[in-house]
Amino acid sequence: MDDAPRASDFQADADGKSLLRFLTCGSVDDGKSTLIGRLLYESKQIFDDHLAALERDSKKHGTTGEDIDLALLVDGLEAERQQGITIDVAYRFFATARRSFIVADTPGHEQYTRNMATGASNADLAIILIDARKGVLTQTKRHSYICSLLGVRHVVVAVNKIDLLDYDQAAFARIVAEYQAFADKLGFASITPIPLSARFGDNVTVRSPQTGWYQGPTLVEHLETIDVESDAAAKPFRFPVQWVNRPNLDFRGFAGTIASGAIKAGDPIVVAASGKQTRVERIVTADGDLAEARAGDAVTLTLADEVDVARGDVLVPPTERPEVADQFAAHVLWMAEEALLPGRPYLMRIGTSYTPVKITALKHKVDVDTLEHLAGKTLALNEIGFCNLSTATPVAFDAYADNRETGAFILIDRYTNATVGAGMISFGLRRAANIHRQDLMVSRPEREALNGHKPAVLWFTGLSGSGKSTIANLVERELHDRGVRTFLLDGDNVRHGLNRDLGFTDEDRVENIRRVGEVAKLFVEAGLVVLCSFISPFRAERRMVRELFGQDEFIEVFVDTPLETCMARDPKGLYAKAKAGQIAHFTGVNSPYEAPDAAELTLSTAEATPAEAAAAVIEDLTARGVL
Repeated sequence: MDDAPRASDFQADADGKSLLRFLTCGSVDDGKSTLIGRLLYESKQIFDDHLAALERDSKKHGTTGEDIDLALLVDGLEAERQQGITIDVAYRFFATARRSFIVADTPGHEQYTRNMATGASNADLAIILIDARKGVLTQTKRHSYICSLLGVRHVVVAVNKIDLLDYDQAAFARIVAEYQAFADKLGFASITPIPLSARFGDNVTVRSPQTGWYQGPTLVEHLETIDVESDAAAKPFRFPVQWVNRPNLDFRGFAGTIASGAIKAGDPIVVAASGKQTRVERIVTADGDLAEARAGDAVTLTLADEVDVARGDVLVPPTERPEVADQFAAHVLWMAEEALLPGRPYLMRIGTSYTPVKITALKHKVDVDTLEHLAGKTLALNEIGFCNLSTATPVAFDAYADNRETGAFILIDRYTNATVGAGMISFGLRRAANIHRQDLMVSRPEREALNGHKPAVLWFTGLSGSGKSTIANLVERELHDRGVRTFLLDGDNVRHGLNRDLGFTDEDRVENIRRVGEVAKLFVEAGLVVLCSFISPFRAERRMVRELFGQDEFIEVFVDTPLETCMARDPKGLYAKAKAGQIAHFTGVNSPYEAPDAAELTLSTAEATPAEAAAAVIEDLTARGVL
């Protein structure tokens, strides 16, 4: 799910120490960075020159008076030091006499929840810090729930700043009881509460004389002894292909990192998506061939047979295959300012594969305070929902609970390339076994020959009052008079029947256009020229419809009319009502319109009459060879 350090990034030392990956999380200003700074300081991981620099920085940026501010060891970004908060995920490596550690310091602010999820995705244990003065907060619960979703099974409840409450045992017990009541629903394998003061080191590496009532381990003792050994090697073999290595005609290998399991030269192997079977011929590395490779090893596999394998394919054992499907259910953590809209196309990265995907249904949202399931049509920033998803092509996956490497995915905005969501697959959704495509006796070329013209979609988009319906009507009249078989789908008309159940929220607009696109596709299959007149305010949905059709079949016609002109026309009085607050989600007033970036045809109705605009469309169709 992220590019966090892996265990293989650090070589085991001469004593063969095990390595524990953990993260610190919790609400803002609970002391996460200070705790990590204390761990680094106590484990002698700070060089003298770094310590001197830390003393200087503490005087400039510190928040601990005359004392050294250990948080500055981790808060390396200048923006973080000035604001006194953690923004990015900071990874640190340190070791004690018994174990080595990779720790991720994650931000506490709600707006940086995505960074926290990044840190949790590869952690074996989470330290949930709670300010003893504030107790369990919503962000505490949110981070705990995300840790649970992301497969973290061991939690330390670090009740920090206990010194500010005079090491009060009753306050500690009250916080632990409240947290335990919430976390019991999350299925953690272990929950270990520890009272501590990161600033002064109480119960961090040495037992504090101030908490004689506490009989448990110090934090470091617990981290050194807890058994969280990864069982990735014991899971079924999974090898996502990252790169097809073909330096010459005599060598064809498949490079990647083994996600789980182990493989030996000579083992049988299957391409998960196609089911093609072969066997491993060689396991190639820069240091020579291996007889066996295990989870975390970066290798190149050569195969005995010339089977079709590409980047994104997953190689698996024939007897332990993952599920391969184009529909599945998953928890989704939404990470973008712009809301998730069911039906809108996104790009999904799962393993090394990228494929278009849609959220077909939001089954429920999760209240992170109570863990209750809430109804909802969309997800806002930092909300978590349980969704059904549909991909353009089948993908290979395991349930996230079974394999974190092959059950996780991210969602990417197709225009900005920004990561907008992270998902954890629960199970595949199988279609009914008796649903198949029916072969038709009349082919599309035969329909086109009968009609005497090519099919096409004319997609008229523009603001309300731009004149698109008027122009579309004139174009259809002219095409009909020329003997062209047509049908006009108008935004108002379809809402009387096909889409009468939809409103005008953003999510309903997405579904409105999705349905119209599917209907238009059927008309094109019938060989018609279909004219669609819809505001269709979002580029993503217009692109979604475009991708339903072949090359040169979709012609976007942007009826470019200034908002002021549309408001002056206001043929239905809608702009006046919207400005008066009587209509919500009205495009151009209280809902945005995203103009096309590169429409096939742009018509300016402020300068041309409807008849002139319609003539321009006919001329364009002729030039394209549709007529």
